[in-house]
Amino acid sequence: MSTKRFSLKTLAKLTESQLLGDPSYLIDNVDDLESATSSDASFLANFRYKEAMKKSDAGVICIDASTAPLPNKNFLISDNPSRTFQKIAEILLSSQIHKSGFKGIHKTAIIHPSAQIGKDVIIGPYVVIDQGVTIGDQTVLHSLVTIGPGVKIGGKCLFYSHVTIRERSIIKNRVILQPGVVVGSCGFGFTTDPKTGKHIKLSQIGIVIIEDDVEIGANTTIDRARFKNTLIKKGTKIDNLVQIAHNVEIGENNIIISQSGIAGSAKLGKNVFLGGQSGVIGHVVITDNVKIATRGGVSKSIPYSGIYGGGPVSPMVQFNKRQVMIRKIETYVKRIKQLEKRIKALEKKTSF
Repeated sequence: MSTKRFSLKTLAKLTESQLLGDPSYLIDNVDDLESATSSDASFLANFRYKEAMKKSDAGVICIDASTAPLPNKNFLISDNPSRTFQKIAEILLSSQIHKSGFKGIHKTAIIHPSAQIGKDVIIGPYVVIDQGVTIGDQTVLHSLVTIGPGVKIGGKCLFYSHVTIRERSIIKNRVILQPGVVVGSCGFGFTTDPKTGKHIKLSQIGIVIIEDDVEIGANTTIDRARFKNTLIKKGTKIDNLVQIAHNVEIGENNIIISQSGIAGSAKLGKNVFLGGQSGVIGHVVITDNVKIATRGGVSKSIPYSGIYGGGPVSPMVQFNKRQVMIRKIETYVKRIKQLEKRIKALEKKTSF
């Protein structure tokens, strides 16, 4: 429960929603429809939970205009109930999230004398910052973050524990890195000696550039380029456990879901969506506004916007047709066997 309490009139104003109910009613917490109490806000974003809404004890429920309100309940009506609910959660719980108990630079942090640290930066316990690093104002580094030599970090970034940023990487403003993110690890590059069969490492001497307002999920790895840049453009959101290889370019406002992998030198346009466990082979180009369904495999360039699925991917309409056929495979096999019997019977009748 939050120590803050807000009237529905205030919440409606702060979330730009239409209030249906008691303007003076007070809310101090958020919860799902099944668990909410009379002092909680909740939301309905999927009609599968309509029955749960009827039974819910929530003090207010966020809905859209197409949902019929119920008598004797309070509602906040907006185009996006989930977003409205999220705003309420942030309003009520902002004092409890993204806050470190440490202020300033912790005494156990190891910072090279040449590093340049901006104003109001928080550096937690056992952080290591190497030579030539620059960090912008109001950035927060939680415990055990490691920053390699020559790294440049912008302002208002937030790095959680065990983040590793390797040498010369460039991270711009308001970037969020969840625990265990590795930026700038070596790309996977080897040549094989034809005589000995030994694999000889190709030095990875490029860098990683991450632009403004990118968020990267826990234990995701982004490899440095072989000699130029691996680039994540502004506004992109990357889930946990994603692998991005060397020289990859990710366009603006991409969404990349967990366990996806993008091989070296692939290039993704703007507003590309990769569903969970998607794979993209190296050196292909995906144009803007492409969506790849879960477990989709991109084996060649995609020049046209649209929704794709399967492995290798094809337009979703074609993929769905094939899936329907596959589900009927037993019926087709039985029909083929029956037709074979009939053909054999006809051949016997017509044979001389």
